[in-house]
Amino acid sequence: MIRVLIVDDQDIVRQGMDTILSHEPGIEVAGTAANGQEAITQVAALQPDVVLMDLKMPVMNGIQATRNLSEQHPHSKVLVLTTYDGDEWVFDAIKAGASGYLLKDAASEEIVAAIREASAGEVHLDPAIAGKVLAEFNRLTAGNSARAGANQRRPPATRPPQSTAGHDDAGPLLEPLTERELAILQEMVQGKSNKEIAETLFLAEGTVKNYVSAIIEKLQANDRTQAAILALKRGLAHLD
Repeated sequence: MIRVLIVDDQDIVRQGMDTILSHEPGIEVAGTAANGQEAITQVAALQPDVVLMDLKMPVMNGIQATRNLSEQHPHSKVLVLTTYDGDEWVFDAIKAGASGYLLKDAASEEIVAAIREASAGEVHLDPAIAGKVLAEFNRLTAGNSARAGANQRRPPATRPPQSTAGHDDAGPLLEPLTERELAILQEMVQGKSNKEIAETLFLAEGTVKNYVSAIIEKLQANDRTQAAILALKRGLAHLD
């Protein structure tokens, strides 16, 4: 049973989500909260598996609450659900530790699927913003590469050698990706879920899930979002 905490400052939204989720098999609404501070208190008391988190709330906003929960209660996965798709909020939520980002106009089926994915340790990005997120990371990566190239043209500074093991996130792979894994990675970069990838590549969803796990392990990533970012850095995939 997946236990969910609903966090939103609007009572009608909390009631609506409660109604939707209460009719879903395998999902239980553990409680609700009206702001970030209440969310922190409720998570400590209820230990939910997934927290549906609004961003714009009084007392404490969703970004602050997400950051606190990711540090203090990492077992409770935060799934951001908001009407706002502005880039700064998207990036702040992800950097704060959110396990997914959905817009409130998403279909109830997508919200339920995202909850199940978050509970399973997967990351879900709304297709409407996935491209923006990965494009921005790609832009930042390009900027970092340009700066690195400029630094290489400068005379090296004299300093003791340091081990870089575990710090070069764009270094060579310990094990190369197979052709099938590269194909699935390309779909991941587009922000597709396992189900969507399965439909695109005509595979079973369970098979895709196994491939995704192998890809994350080979890239030494923490989750599928980081795997997508690393893929862009290494040139293993590209944005359409």
